Amino acid sequence: MAPMGIRLSPLGVAVFCLLGIGVIYHLYSGVISSRLAAFRADSSLIFSGQKKPVDMRELLAVSVEAAVLGGKEVKAVREENGLQEKSKGKTREGVSEPLTNGDLQSHRKMFNLIKNTFPEITVNSEEHDNVVDKVTWSREIPADILEKIEGGKEVPPESVTVWIDPLDATQEYTENLVKYVTTMVCVAVDGKPVIGVIHQPFTGFTAWGFVGQGSNMRARPSYSISPPKVIVSRSHSGKVKSFIQDAFGNSTTVIAAGGAGYKVLALLEMPAGETATDQADVYIHITFIKKWDICAGAALLQALGGQMTTLKGEVIDYAETPLNKGGLVATVGVDHKAVLEKLPNWDPDKH
Repeated sequence: MAPMGIRLSPLGVAVFCLLGIGVIYHLYSGVISSRLAAFRADSSLIFSGQKKPVDMRELLAVSVEAAVLGGKEVKAVREENGLQEKSKGKTREGVSEPLTNGDLQSHRKMFNLIKNTFPEITVNSEEHDNVVDKVTWSREIPADILEKIEGGKEVPPESVTVWIDPLDATQEYTENLVKYVTTMVCVAVDGKPVIGVIHQPFTGFTAWGFVGQGSNMRARPSYSISPPKVIVSRSHSGKVKSFIQDAFGNSTTVIAAGGAGYKVLALLEMPAGETATDQADVYIHITFIKKWDICAGAALLQALGGQMTTLKGEVIDYAETPLNKGGLVATVGVDHKAVLEKLPNWDPDKH
């Protein structure tokens, strides 16, 4: 007897094909729907003229990556002795402001990384040039940021101002006093400092803080303001010493240091294994200072419950002009108002 075979009628073949198509449609319809929804969302932003909102956790990650990338340039230029130092002018007090290849190389990496990732936000840098670098974000969010910071917090790009200092403490950098050197990024939203990143290129350590969210730093267990240890600028240590002694007494310890970023870290507790900075209770500056020098520190301190104000206790706006004319007082872990009340009358505009 001949073996029996299974024969499908043309109608059966058609039914089988239709069933197969149904299964495939079921499997892919969810993917297609989600992609269409994303396309419609992006299209609605484009055609309505709206700008894509900025994810703040991503901006924090990009800020950290930018500071580290700039720091690598700073370190490489110093180690290769390729500073190519020149002066970009003098400060209001008549002090020469050096500019090095480290400043410029760091600026190009930091500025372009942030602008390439978030082209619609405002980025202010201490340095300026027309060199375009196609550097792009790695799309990686560090584990400590994922652990401490919630995602999904978005703001309109027009409310964001980023301040970057590609090389803080350039004078000390030229003198090879590299412990003072930092690279810094600050994100201000509607003029208020929200994200602060301070990176130390020669140790590899990065401090960051997100106001209202968290930080990888913490305040020290105790501070004193009776009298305090006060950290000040090396370039103005003479005038500020008498100012501080008038405020807190002649036994007050005054620490002269370079770099605003370094001085903020001196108020905090460094993690175990990191190179210790000078330890201070208060940071005071009595002359004009640029906002890219202080914005990152302001955000970092505020994330830890601290404050940075003018000498008169005024809030500093980080959405406007680069120059802060009111001097500054920075604290954490102490009564900020009590510190302000001890200060003598001083007008930075007259000194």
